[in-house]
Parts: sequence; C-alpha cells; structure tokens
Amino acid sequence: MEKVRVRFAPSPTGPLHLGGVRTALYDYLFAKNQGGEFVLRIEDTDTARYVAGAEEYIEEALEWCGIIPDESPSKGGKFAPYRQSERRDIYDRYTEQILKTDYAYLAFDTPEDLDAIRAEFEARGEVFSYDNVTRNRLKNSIALSEEEVQKLLDEKTPYVVRFKMPVDRTLNLEDIIRGKFSVNTNTLDDKVLVKNDGMPTYHFANIIDDHEMEISHVIRGEEWLPSLGLHTLLYEAMDWDAPQFAHLSLILKPEGKGKLSKRDGDKFGFPVFPLDFKDPATGSLSQGYRENGYLPEAFINMVALLGWSPADDKEILSLDEMAKKFDLHKVHKAGARFSKEKAEWFNHQYIQMKSDEELLQILKNTDIDLSGVSDEKLLRIIQLMKERATFPKDIYENSQFFFKAPVAYDEKASKKAWNEETSAILGELAVTLSGIETFTSESLKQAVHDFAENKGLGMGKIMMPLRLSLVGELKGPDVPDILELLGKEESIARINNAINNFN
Repeated sequence: MEKVRVRFAPSPTGPLHLGGVRTALYDYLFAKNQGGEFVLRIEDTDTARYVAGAEEYIEEALEWCGIIPDESPSKGGKFAPYRQSERRDIYDRYTEQILKTDYAYLAFDTPEDLDAIRAEFEARGEVFSYDNVTRNRLKNSIALSEEEVQKLLDEKTPYVVRFKMPVDRTLNLEDIIRGKFSVNTNTLDDKVLVKNDGMPTYHFANIIDDHEMEISHVIRGEEWLPSLGLHTLLYEAMDWDAPQFAHLSLILKPEGKGKLSKRDGDKFGFPVFPLDFKDPATGSLSQGYRENGYLPEAFINMVALLGWSPADDKEILSLDEMAKKFDLHKVHKAGARFSKEKAEWFNHQYIQMKSDEELLQILKNTDIDLSGVSDEKLLRIIQLMKERATFPKDIYENSQFFFKAPVAYDEKASKKAWNEETSAILGELAVTLSGIETFTSESLKQAVHDFAENKGLGMGKIMMPLRLSLVGELKGPDVPDILELLGKEESIARINNAINNFN
C-alpha cells in the first residue's frame, strides 16, 4: 500500500479517555504529515458493554479537539459502513474463508464444560489455557470426528470459532516505536474469533476491517502489544499483507505507578475526559476539559506532548505545526506522566495568545451572567486581567472588584497597608482626585506621583492603602488602571468607605 491510511477505532462503551484522545491525535498527525487519510471506525460488537450516547460523544469530542476524520460513520466514505455492527455480512464471508484453512476450528464447549476443566487445573495448582495442548481433549472439531461434528451442527449446538495457534513457532515481530522482538507460539492461546451469536470478536473483526479499509499503519495502545502475534498470524491465515504497527506507551498517574484513571482525576482535581459525560444508567457526571475552561488548542497541545516532542523541543504548537513536525519514530517508549500543573500552564499560554475580542466571546459563551455590563468595559477588564488568568472564568472571577465595592478588607493586607496617618493621607488624595477632569490611567498616574512628591511620601504609603480601598485586597492590575475603569465617582466613594471603615 503506497498511501498512508490510519484509523482510530474506539468502542462506544463510555466517554473517551485522555489516552484515547492521544491515540486519535497521533493517528491524525501521522496521516496529515504523510499526506494520508484518517478514518474513524466505531467498534461496537461488544453489545453487553455498549453505552447509549457514547458514539455521539466520541464524534463531538474529536470535533472539539480539531481532530476531524476524513471518513467516519456520520461523514461516510468509500469503505462504509464504519460501524462494525453494520458489517455482519462482510464478517460472515471471511468466517467461511478462514474455516477453509488450517488456522481455525469450531469449538462446542459450554461455559460449564470450561469451568469444570478450569477447576481441574486449579486443583493441581495449574492455570488452564485453551491452547495447542488442551484443545486435543476438548469438545471441538480438532478432537472430535467429522461425524460427531456434523451431528452437533445438525442439532444446532452453539459453537464459537477459535484460532488454531501453530505449535512451537517463533514469530519475529516489529513495532515502529519498540523495534524488533520475538514470540513463541507455545505461549499463546487459541483465541475466540467468532462468538456463538455469529459476531466476530475484536481480534477478527479488527483485522478484517483494517484489510477492507486498506489501513497501512495501526497506531494503538500498548495493551494490544500481546495480541500482535495473533494478529500477525491472522493476516498470514487470510493471505493478506499486514499493516505496520506502532504501540503507544501509557499515560501515567501524576504520582505513583500505573495508568492514569478517572479515580486519579477525582483525587487530584482534574478531568480525564475531553467533555463532560453523564452516564445514562447511573446519572453520574464525569467532568470534561471543555467544561472546566480549557481551550481546545491548549488541551490538544498538552496531549500531543504526552509521549512525543518535536526535534526542536518547541512546546507551543498549533495543530498544523504538530502535523508538519510529527514523527512516529520519535514517539517515546516510556510512559508519559500526566501533570495537572503542566496542563494549566498550556491553557494559560493560550489565554495570553487570544485577542481580547476572542476572550470576550468565550466569556459570553459561558454560564456567567454578564448582563448590564457593556462590551467596552468587559474588553478593558479582559485587557487588564488576562495576564493572570489560567482559565477564561478567572478573568471574571478575579475582577469582581470592578463590579462590586469591597464590603470587607483583608486583615493581613490591612495591617500592612494602613496606619494612623493613612486616613488623613487618603482623604487629601480623594480631594485631589475629585479635581482631575481627564480621569485616565495616564493622568491619574501622574497626579498620584505629584501628590506623593508634594507630601514627601513614598509611593508605597499611598498605593498600598489606595489599592486596599479600591479592591479590598492587595491584588489586581495597576492602580491607575483600576481608578480609570471604576471612574471618578466610584473611586472616591470607595476611598471614603475605606476611611470610614478604618476610622
């Protein structure tokens, strides 16, 4: 296959995990880097674990991230359908084909049969595996005669199709990220390929769909690495060329060992899903990055660097820049540890890169009530406050003093900023401010400076209590900017309120 074609093939069994987003992203970046195509395929054969709304969630999440498939269930494409549940006739055809080879057989064992033999093995301190040793004594078309098999079929006895693992073969395998390694087939069991309801398992449906859809590279999580031997042999059994494989390492917990989970997010206070997800069965809500105030560009930039970094080590990258620089061979073998602080750092950087007008629109799309506040005032507040913001909501929450006069004053700040002389000094300053006609940041800065110079006072003796009067705390942007935005009347009223409070 000359053209690069990759696929992201999630199961609709719940919300899309951070690791799934990264797999989809690396698929997308690799395809775009190589001038190829990115396919979204929904692997919904596991009906027992199917969750209503999960497929729609997956598509919406990818769209929010900017990971737009070239082909998908909703978009269609030349290899449709893209839901496994709609491809039954295709699987039936290939089931017939593999049963004509020496790589598959029928197994009629009931769950009770398998439980009984499993108990036998456990009694001897052994672990049961349906493999090249045990299959010869079980209820299948290898151990039974043709007549016995036909009788079971005539009686409509339920059966599964199992893969017949070759005996004592060394498989020389290769992974783009992990290099070359070998596996002996004696360590592998005879996996079920087709369930007793006629639907294929992941292993069989997966390689059929990848072949049919002309997938050139399979990028997936390292949990599928132990299945690479089986999948390679399935391609051999069907006489098909196998795609190239790349198995991604885990995204690790912020602390300790193991894979990042929702439990970690709950413990340390961060989402592990791109969007909020409400479980239709329990009604429980799992938080998402979008609803927590992350910008999609920041989120996807953070995810991209969990296991890969460009050759120039640049950290802030647009999706287009990532695609140009992405190299699958440079993806790290070791697990990538998630950092909440780094995720917030990315969001802060992208907040700073947004124009004031863009941030205004983002704020208007939140549930914050901005009625009664002019766009002009909001834009000025954004200009003054965004430098300190990690999330868009921080701009509003950290600027409450622009909307409401303080009713209390921070105790620690008060002890630092106010003494017995302060009330008199600010009283005189209020008179000076009332005489300023052009109440702008520049003129106010000069007026306060001249006032301090005339009184022989350091700027700290004026600016700290003045800030405390206006804000209630020793925080916020430059005091002249606060004065200008509050306006003369409100500024003087707040100064007088502070004087009365401390007197």
